[in-house]
Amino acid sequence: MTTGLIPGDQPPDPRPTGGLPQQRHEPVGQGALYVENRSRSSVITARAAASFEPVGRSVASARSFVRDTLQGWGFADIIDDAVVLTSELVTNAVVHAGTSADVLCLRSDDGVRIEVADRYPEREIPLQGSAVTMGSPDREGGRGLQLCAALAGRWGVEYTPTHKTVWFNLDLPGRPVGTRAAGPSLPADLLPLADGRVRVAVIQIDRVGSIAAWNEDAEELFGYPADQVTGKPLTDLAAWPHTPGTGTGIAEALRLSRWEGSYGIRGANGRVTPVYASHLRVRDADGEPSTVCLLVRDHERAVLQTPLRVPASDTAASSEGQSTDPFEVFIGSPAPDDLDGLLQRTVERARDMLDGDSAFLLLATDDETELEVRASTGLPSARQRFARVPVEAGPGRYGSARMPAVHDDLTAVPGAVPLLNGTGMRSVVTVPLKVEGRLTGSLGVAAEAPGRYSNEEALRLQFAADRIALAVESARLGELERLRRGSLSFLVEASDLLAGTLDRDQTLALMAQMTVPTLATWCAVYTIADQASEPYLSYVLHEDEELIDGIKSLLSKIPPPDPVPTPGARVWTAPGEVAHQAALRSSMRSLGLSGGSVQQAPRSIGPTLATASAVGGETVVLPLVARNRVIGMLTLGKPADEHFRQEILELAEDLSRRAALALDNARLYSERTAISQSLQRSLLPPELPQIEGVEVEVIYRAAGEGNEVGGDFYDVFPIRDGAYGFAIGDVCGTGPNAAAVTGLARHALRLLAREGLSGPAVLERLNSAILDEGARSRFLTLLYGEMRPQEDGSAELKVVCAGHPLPLRLRQDGTVEPAAEPQPLLGVIDDLELYEQTVTLDPGDVLLCVTDGVTERREGTRMLGDDGLADVLTTCTGLTAGAVAARIMRAVERFASDAPSDDMAILAMRVPEPHKD
Repeated sequence: MTTGLIPGDQPPDPRPTGGLPQQRHEPVGQGALYVENRSRSSVITARAAASFEPVGRSVASARSFVRDTLQGWGFADIIDDAVVLTSELVTNAVVHAGTSADVLCLRSDDGVRIEVADRYPEREIPLQGSAVTMGSPDREGGRGLQLCAALAGRWGVEYTPTHKTVWFNLDLPGRPVGTRAAGPSLPADLLPLADGRVRVAVIQIDRVGSIAAWNEDAEELFGYPADQVTGKPLTDLAAWPHTPGTGTGIAEALRLSRWEGSYGIRGANGRVTPVYASHLRVRDADGEPSTVCLLVRDHERAVLQTPLRVPASDTAASSEGQSTDPFEVFIGSPAPDDLDGLLQRTVERARDMLDGDSAFLLLATDDETELEVRASTGLPSARQRFARVPVEAGPGRYGSARMPAVHDDLTAVPGAVPLLNGTGMRSVVTVPLKVEGRLTGSLGVAAEAPGRYSNEEALRLQFAADRIALAVESARLGELERLRRGSLSFLVEASDLLAGTLDRDQTLALMAQMTVPTLATWCAVYTIADQASEPYLSYVLHEDEELIDGIKSLLSKIPPPDPVPTPGARVWTAPGEVAHQAALRSSMRSLGLSGGSVQQAPRSIGPTLATASAVGGETVVLPLVARNRVIGMLTLGKPADEHFRQEILELAEDLSRRAALALDNARLYSERTAISQSLQRSLLPPELPQIEGVEVEVIYRAAGEGNEVGGDFYDVFPIRDGAYGFAIGDVCGTGPNAAAVTGLARHALRLLAREGLSGPAVLERLNSAILDEGARSRFLTLLYGEMRPQEDGSAELKVVCAGHPLPLRLRQDGTVEPAAEPQPLLGVIDDLELYEQTVTLDPGDVLLCVTDGVTERREGTRMLGDDGLADVLTTCTGLTAGAVAARIMRAVERFASDAPSDDMAILAMRVPEPHKD
C-alpha cells in the first residue's frame, strides 16, 4: 500500500524505537567505504512496507514484493539490483538470524531507498568507529554488506536495542533525455519492415484476465471494436503455443511483473494474427492490479524489443579499491526459476560485462555432439533459436566449443562461429561451460568492430561461465524432467484419443490436431496404400486456418518425401526451397522483372508470400511404420527461420509410432468393415417389386453395431405371371453365423418357389437343406406365402406359418385377428407335415407380419407381446402400408429406452380401397 507524502515531509518510521535515539554506524577501513545518512533533501513521493515471517519462503515473497513495488513505480532499470540486495538481506534476517524482517521501500525523484530491519534480540550494539567485517563471497551467507558496497550508491547500518536496519539507495542511471536503450546504427535496407504505419495495440487486462481497455490500433489490427471485446477474457482471443512440460500459458504470463514474447490473436475474420507482445503488470492508487499489453505484428517486434544495456556501476569498490564484477554479483543472486530466464539474464549480463553488441549461449545435447542455440541478445533470436551446430566435425562445425577462443576478425576465419554468419559481427570471444569436465554449453560475446577482445576478456568470461555452469546444468536437468513428465502426459492422452476411434479419416485428423500447435506450426500426413503405391497427401493442418489451402496446394505440386523406414526425424528442404523460389518469382513478376534461377520453380505453384513464410522454417519427416511396413509419413514444419528443439523431435517420434499403429488399425478395420458390408448387402433382397393392386412396405433393423444383416430376413419376389411369393423369417441367434443361414434360406425359397412347388413342399425341402448343414445348422422360424391379386380388387393369400409369430389381419372396421395357425419350425426334425391356409384380403385390409424382435421388445419385466402389437395395429385403420409399418416401428422404439438387442423385421401388405369418382 503506497501513500503519497507532502514534498519536504519525512516518511513515518514503521519501526518502534522505544524512545531511544537511533545509533548509526558508518563502516570504515581501507578505502573508507562511503556511507552517508539518509538524504534530507530528497522528496519522498511514495512508500511501501511489508513484514515477513522467519520462514524460508519469506525470501521469495520479499523478492516479489520489491519487484512488484518498483515495477509499479516505473523503476525497471534498478529492479534486478534491488531484488538481489533485498534477497540477501532478508535471507540474513529470516534464515540466519531467525527473526522476522520488515522491508520498507521509499520512492524519490532520483531513485529509491530500501530498508531491511530484523529483530535479533542478542545482538550487541557495536562501538562507534569499529570496523565492519563483511562476509566472504564464497560463503552461502554474509554477502549482504559486500553486495551493498558493490551495487548501491549509498548504504548504511542503523542499530537500536531491538532492531538492526540495513538501508541502501539505488539511483536511477543517468541517460540522455529520451534515451532508454540504444543499438547499433543500421543501413536503411536492414531496418525491420512495417506495413504502412506501425500500429501498437494497447490492451489493459484486469485482475481476472478480462479486457478493460482496447485502443484504436487494436481495433485496426484485429477487427474488433472496443465495446465488443471489453469484459471478455483475453484467453478467448489468444492463440497460445504450448510445449509439453515447459512454457507459460497466457493466463500465467499476464500475472508476471513483466513478460515479452510471441503468440497469436484471433481476429474478427477468424484468422490468427501473429503478434509480439510486451506485458507490464501495474496497480492503481487503490492497489488494484492490472496488466498493460503492448502488441505489434510479429515481424515488427523490433518496435518493442529494447534490451537494456545497463553499464556496470563505477561507484562500488571493495576495501582494497578493486572493482566488483557485475556478472559475479549476478551469480551470487538467486537464479531465475526457469532455464530460459536464467540463460537470457546470463547473455545480457555477459554482453554488458564485456561491452559487446551481442551475446549468445548454446547448450550441448546429451551426447555432446551438437550445440543448440538457447538464448541470445543483439541477434535475430527468432531465426537462431533451437538451431543446432555440430561440435567436432562436419560442415559448419563449432570449432571453439571445448576451449576458450578469441577471434579478432571473423572475416579472416569464415565459419568459425556459425551462429554469427551474416550478422555483421567481426570480433568474438567464446568460452565453454563445463560441469565436472563435461561440456554442457558455450557462451560467447561479439562486437561489430574487429579486434575488440583479448585473452583478458576471455579469462573474465571464462570465470563467469565457470560460476554459472552448474546452475545452468541444474536448471537444464529440471527443464528436461518437466518436459519428460509433460511428454508422458501428452503421449498418454494421445494414446487414449487414438485408441478411441477406428475411423481412418478421424485418425488422420487426430494426428494433425495433436501435433499443431503443440509440436509444430503446421503438419501434413502422407499415406501409402500398398508397397506399389506412391505416397498420397491425405491431411494438412496449420494453426492459422487461412494458410491450410496454400500449403496443401504447395505440397500437392512437389514430389512427396521418400518413404524411408529409418526411424527418427530427417530434414526435408523441398517445401521451403520451392515456396521461396516461387514466391520470389511471383514478386519479381509483379515488379516487371524476370530471369535468374528462380524461373526453375514450377509455374503452377505460385504460393503467396504468406505460404512461403509459413513453410520457410525447418521441416522434418517422420516415417509411420506399422507391422514392419511404411504406411505413411508425418511431416512437421515451422515458419520462416525457426527450428525444432531435439526434445520435441523425440516426442514427435514417439507420437508417430503410436499414430502409425492406430492408422494401420483403422485401415484394417475399414477394409474388414467394407468386406463385411459388401457380403451383408448380398444377403439382402433387391428392391421390392411393384405389385399392382397391393401396397407392400418393409422395415428392417439388424442388431449390433456395423451389422446390416442378422438372423431376421424378409423377401418379396415374383413367382410366375400374377403370383408373388413373400417370406419373413428368424434364424436362431444374431451376427455372421445367423446371417449365413439367412442367405441359404432366402435364396432357396426363391429357387424352390419358382420350380412350381406349393408352399408346404417349399418349406419341407428348405428344412432338409438346413439339416444338411450339420453342426452349422440353426433352427428357423418362417412365415411363407403366395399372393395373387384378384380382379374384384381383393387379394388371395396362401400362407404357411412354421413356428413364426402369427400374421395379423386388420379389417376396415378396426378388428384384428390372426391370419394363420401355428405349425412346427424348421431345422429341428426331418419329417415335417405342413399345410397351407388361404386368406382373402378385402379392399382396405392389412396383413402385418413381424419377427419376434418386435413382439419380445422388453422394458424391465414388461414385454410388448402379441396383445400389445394387436393394440397398436387397431389404431392403423385407413393408413397406407408404409404408414402402418412406420407406426408399428415407432411404438416398438418407444416401448423401451434401451437399444434393441434382437433383429427386427416388419412386413406390411395392404389392399387399397378403390378410388371413388
